Amino acid sequence: MTKNTGIQGRSNDQKQNPSVLDNFKPLLVDVAVPLGSYYLFKDAFGMSTFAALAWSSVVPAVRTVWGLVKERKTNALAGLILVVNLVSLLLSFVSGDPRLMLAKDGGVSSTVAIGILVSVVLGKPMMTAGMKPFLVKGDAAKEAAWQRLTSGAAAGSAAFLRKERAFSVVWGVALLAECIARVVGAYTIPLDTMVWLGTVFLIGAMGIGFVVGGGLAVEPMEKMLAAEVEAEAGKAETPSAAAVAA
Repeated sequence: MTKNTGIQGRSNDQKQNPSVLDNFKPLLVDVAVPLGSYYLFKDAFGMSTFAALAWSSVVPAVRTVWGLVKERKTNALAGLILVVNLVSLLLSFVSGDPRLMLAKDGGVSSTVAIGILVSVVLGKPMMTAGMKPFLVKGDAAKEAAWQRLTSGAAAGSAAFLRKERAFSVVWGVALLAECIARVVGAYTIPLDTMVWLGTVFLIGAMGIGFVVGGGLAVEPMEKMLAAEVEAEAGKAETPSAAAVAA
């Protein structure tokens, strides 16, 4: 019974605190599936560049709709991305411009980037949801330390919150830069090249987010979290030592 309870507890924790990979699975699907389907439609089925781009954009839109229906709750960012996708697709069909079809992906990146940066301004950094499980690792002491640091109850709270915001800012700026590069590339680089190069831009932005965000925020936060756990443990031991001395 005890073992089953522990397994269920860990399972519930994983659902409530998704890992970094869990948070980026939808993004990876939105990159891999459209890229593969574009070349399948264009090379195997002989579709035009515009038609191949249009059909390869269907899966990400359907996935977003399905996610909203499955969760049965309002997700502002997912809804915004869906609107950007649909409006861009409609404009692309009206104009018949494949370059606009490619540029629309930059609109999605900018939507995510702006959402992240606005969340920082509002004091609820969006990228914390993916970072926290990596730092806390399901440890009760670290979870408690996290709560103290983010609530302002700990001595290092101000520095910890600055780093938390910095992590989201790095991701927001990286994705905004990716958006600009993708839009410029859509109108200056050959279409077939831009189809895969757009993916390279996105992977590059994610790489910057992980590396720069990790060095600037995650590593220092991990050290501050460990220090807070140690400080709290020291406070708990102090009364016992005093009692022994008495």
